[in-house]
Amino acid sequence: MSSKNTKTPNKITPEKNTTIDDSFLDQTLRPTSWDEYIGQKHIKDNVKILLRAAEERGHIPEHILFYGPPGLGKTTLAHLIAKETGRQMKITSGPAIEKVGDLASILTNLSSGDILFIDEIHRLNKMVEEILYPAMESGVLDIIIGKGPSARTIQLDLPPFTLIAATTRVAMVSSPLRSRFSGGVFRLEFYSNEEIAKIIERSSKLLKTILENEAIKEIAERSRFTPRTANYFLKRCRDFAQVHKKDLNKKTVKEALNMLAIDDIGLNSSDRKFLEILIEKFNGGPVGLKTIGAAMSEEEATVEEVIEPYLLQLGLLERSPRGRIATKKAYEHLGFDLPEDLQKKLL
Repeated sequence: MSSKNTKTPNKITPEKNTTIDDSFLDQTLRPTSWDEYIGQKHIKDNVKILLRAAEERGHIPEHILFYGPPGLGKTTLAHLIAKETGRQMKITSGPAIEKVGDLASILTNLSSGDILFIDEIHRLNKMVEEILYPAMESGVLDIIIGKGPSARTIQLDLPPFTLIAATTRVAMVSSPLRSRFSGGVFRLEFYSNEEIAKIIERSSKLLKTILENEAIKEIAERSRFTPRTANYFLKRCRDFAQVHKKDLNKKTVKEALNMLAIDDIGLNSSDRKFLEILIEKFNGGPVGLKTIGAAMSEEEATVEEVIEPYLLQLGLLERSPRGRIATKKAYEHLGFDLPEDLQKKLL
């Protein structure tokens, strides 16, 4: 596989008296130690024990799979494990490994003890996945040379390595592959507003941005319980304050996020459009996914995987066998009067 599909992680430490280049901003905001990594305590505790036990035995850590919604820190955890163990990490993704030869190239170029990180592993080609099984389990690579009756199999020994994988759709990871992550399969949970506030406070210091406590709280409450979203909002608020020559207080943050069409509970324009169509055109539901997708001019997958999860989490939407239903909370948030004939059903 060509070098464009693999790379070593950038280990970036911001200097105290320099301005951080935005091109390296996301890497810079990543925690560099377990103490700096906020939240996901159950995962941190389990992974730290796994790494320490492997180190004491003189073994490499076992394979690990992280899953959960986007932006919760799966890639960050992989970088942190590499840093804490002092290992080199090669990075690739499921869609980038198109052929068996691509995977063979990556695996044979690993050094002993290296970490291979595969993002979106659920998108691995099935033929490639089958080659990965013996590599993970026995440390060998089976290569078939030739075709037909003259075909033969060559078995290559691989250097010991740790596979860390991440996925947003764990159900699409086949059971045989999932079972080979002997180090554990860990689900990342959404963060609390208090944890998000701590992340924003840390990021603001790295960005050398002075942020009032009320402003931190305002960003946290609109960040959809997701660190990536919180850091994105922080950067956009910083830009707004810089251009308009304002202090980063609660009022400035509200102005900046309102300009981004983010309301006080984190709904964006697409979220509100979904609920408005559901309430105004379909009387609050129930309505099928295909119908509401057509009404929004959005693909069904976008509605189901991008828009609906946060609305369900906030209790603004219900899914029933008959379709989607707006809750009483959705009516109240958008300022719609709840019809009398729906009051009993939605209470």
